[in-house]
This record gives sequence, C-alpha cells and structure tokens, in this order.
Amino acid sequence: MLFQEYRRSLRVLAVAAGMATAIACGGGSGYGSNPTPVATPTPSGGGGTADVTITINGMNGANSFSPNPAAVKVGQKVAWRNADSITHTASGSGFETGGIAGGATSAPITITTAGNLDYHCSIHPTMVGTLTVTQ
Repeated sequence: MLFQEYRRSLRVLAVAAGMATAIACGGGSGYGSNPTPVATPTPSGGGGTADVTITINGMNGANSFSPNPAAVKVGQKVAWRNADSITHTASGSGFETGGIAGGATSAPITITTAGNLDYHCSIHPTMVGTLTVTQ
C-alpha cells in the first residue's frame, strides 16, 4: 500500500512538473500565456526615420550585413532590418541595437563620429560589418 501511494505521488509530481514546463515555455491551452517581449533599442539622438537602412542577411561573416561597408555621414540615422529568421543585433563602439527579431527593423541610431566604425552581432560575433562615416 505504501509503495502504491509513493508511485501515485511521483506521478502527480511528474504531471505538475510537465504542466509547469509547458506553461513556462508558452505551451498549453493558451489561457494566461504571454509572449516573450523583444528588446526595443534606445536610439541615440532621438527617434525618427532612418537615412540609411542596412539589411541583416544571416550568419555569413563579412557578408552578413548589406551593404558592407555602408556609407553614412555624421548626423545621419542608421537602422538595421533583419531579413533572417532568427534574432540578431548590431553592436559597435557606442551603440547597441538590442535584439532585432526576424523581419523587424531596429530603431534608428544617430551616428556622431567620422571614421570607420566596425560593428558585429553580439549574439553571433562572426557576423561583422563596417560603417564608413564621413563629414
């Protein structure tokens, strides 16, 4: 009798653990489930529309961003559009877009310094790009 109660308790715990996992992962019947929010980048120098939009093509090294290098002028706003199906970022000296979901576009970031500005995906560091910034 004690053994049967022990087995029943284990089954109850297993079912409860499975339900908790399904709920935490967004599974289940859909009642009370909340989608995980995507980080919204904070643009430097204000919002607005981008002067230049760079396309994220996927994990292709120096061909991950297009155009690469991208030509911009000091004061212009740059945004990254993710044409891939997984989340990427654009991270450089003094800026970070935050996660950009597949099909989404980052908030525009104002470029404030002339020169070559290298950047990468902070999730996939082999994805690299350069902004050629002129006055």
